[in-house]
Amino acid sequence: MTVKYLHTMVRVLDLDKSIAFYKLLGLEEIRRHVNDKGRFTLVFLAAPGQPECPVELTYNWDGDAGLPNDSRHFGHLAYEFDNIYEVCARLQAAGVLINRPPRDGHMAFARSPDNVSIEILQAGAALPPQEPWASMSNTGHW
Repeated sequence: MTVKYLHTMVRVLDLDKSIAFYKLLGLEEIRRHVNDKGRFTLVFLAAPGQPECPVELTYNWDGDAGLPNDSRHFGHLAYEFDNIYEVCARLQAAGVLINRPPRDGHMAFARSPDNVSIEILQAGAALPPQEPWASMSNTGHW
């Protein structure tokens, strides 16, 4: 039996806001499908050079009434970066709350505009603890 990973799907309420968030992480739009009859848009984003590992943003034009409004049951998406502090600073400067700061130089969590937990990991060994992150407390849930 052969198994091939295709993508991870996340429902979004505001497509433009969600695309902007994932682009802050460094993802790029690799394809888009607009279905007029089904009244939905699918946008696939992936890290540069990694089109085989996309996240699919599903936007239903008429909203998602009746669906759970807390995406926590989903779990999280995880991305690895060369410098966790730079990524967290870029997100924070754009108004994104860092729920679990990278106090250890290795791991942080933030939430997308649609309440999806995003795990931010340091590539390789943890960076030395650095302010303001080292003394920041957790905020909310991740």
